[in-house]
Amino acid sequence: MSLISGDGNFLGVEWNTWQVIGWLGNIAFFSRFFVQWYASEKQKRVVVPVAFWWLSLVGSMLLLLYALFYRRDSVFIFAYGFTWIPYIRNLMIHSNAKNGETKCAACDVRSPISARFCANCGAALKTGNPDKS
Repeated sequence: MSLISGDGNFLGVEWNTWQVIGWLGNIAFFSRFFVQWYASEKQKRVVVPVAFWWLSLVGSMLLLLYALFYRRDSVFIFAYGFTWIPYIRNLMIHSNAKNGETKCAACDVRSPISARFCANCGAALKTGNPDKS
C-alpha cells in the first residue's frame, strides 16, 4: 500500500486547499498543549507561555476560515467564531505586563513592577524606573 495513490489521494483521502488549511489549524491548535506542557515542566510550575496564545489564535482562525468557507457548518462556525477574543486579550495583557516589568540586576530575570524582591534569586529589586530593555 502506498501513501499516495495514482489519483493524488494521500492515505486514501482526497485533499484540497481548504482541508490543508483545516489540518494546519488543527496542528497549530493541538501543538499549543505541548508548548504549555514543556514550559511548565521546564519551570516546575504551571506556566502558560505567550506561544500558547499565539498558537491558539492561529489555530482557531484557520479553523474558523475552514468552517466559514469550506464546511459552511453553523455549529463549527459558532465553535470558533468567538474564541479569538480571549486569545487576543491574553496577548494584550502579556504585552502590557512585559512593559511593566523590572529586570533583576543580579540574575537578569524579569519580575512584575510591584515586586520588591526577585522571585528567582531573592535580590532586592530597584523600584521606580524599571529596565524595559
